[in-house]
Amino acid sequence: MTDLERDIARLIIDTLALEHLTVDDIAADQPLFGQGLGLDSVDALELALALQNRYGLRIASDSREARRHFETVRSLALYVESSSCAG
Repeated sequence: MTDLERDIARLIIDTLALEHLTVDDIAADQPLFGQGLGLDSVDALELALALQNRYGLRIASDSREARRHFETVRSLALYVESSSCAG
């Protein structure tokens, strides 16, 4: 797991109060929703806000593209990297 992926995993744990998990419990390619980590739509909104605050991202909540970025920690890290390069 990269440093950015670890940072995002820590952000997920802290933002969503998942104290029972550690960064090492969340694999970079583990699905965040459904049978993966089990997050729901409310969690997604809270996480989007935390990502916007931490990394200055602009995330359209109704966008199909945004859903794809939120599939895994790795896809979020790739989105953060591409957004910081672009902006």
